[in-house]
Amino acid sequence: MIPVAASVGDAEYTLRDLAVPLDLKHLVPAATDWEVELGFGKGRYLLRRAESRTSHGFLGVEMAGAYYRLAQQRMRRRKLTNLVLVHGEALYLLSGVLPRAFAAAVHVYFPDPWPKARHQKRRLFDTETVDLVLDLLAVGGRLYFATDFLEYGEVVQGILESYPAVEVAEVPGCWANGARTNYEAKYLREGRPILRLEVQRVSEAKVSLHPEIEARVLAAVGTRQEAQ
Repeated sequence: MIPVAASVGDAEYTLRDLAVPLDLKHLVPAATDWEVELGFGKGRYLLRRAESRTSHGFLGVEMAGAYYRLAQQRMRRRKLTNLVLVHGEALYLLSGVLPRAFAAAVHVYFPDPWPKARHQKRRLFDTETVDLVLDLLAVGGRLYFATDFLEYGEVVQGILESYPAVEVAEVPGCWANGARTNYEAKYLREGRPILRLEVQRVSEAKVSLHPEIEARVLAAVGTRQEAQ
């Protein structure tokens, strides 16, 4: 597991220095309407977004140390104080470090599809993990997703459409403000097809697990009770 580090302005912290779940009000006291990007890469979209909305709070998660450091340097050069950068594994951070139901928007662009069967358990979007992503959203919040790996995109769309408390829509063409990441700009130049989704949390789910996983849990509980 990658050790967790976080940067805000010129300050840098380890997980031992921070309250868990993260106390975002302490880290960025004046921020409202938080947005999250999972896997921000070089930070093109996240940094531009934070720079254009200085009263809002932004949090980015990145596993690659080189990209985290690059975005950290760019954040400090631009003197952004409304942005929290976190270096660590997304699923670990989602399961135990990031707060719940705080974000107005979550952005996930071109995540690794882990196409090999033995690696698919690492996917960010799976029936076993989708609740961790969607539970970041406050009611009314939106998830924005894009991938050029269309087979994976169809799987993600199916998982999201079968999850309670959200509404899913495909975004035709490009985003209104154009390409959001370096990958997207490159793929647009190449004419590569891209699936884009916009997902709104319309209510709190009674059970945050995906229905498939909820059924497995209930079945396991029933089997255990019968055995007793």
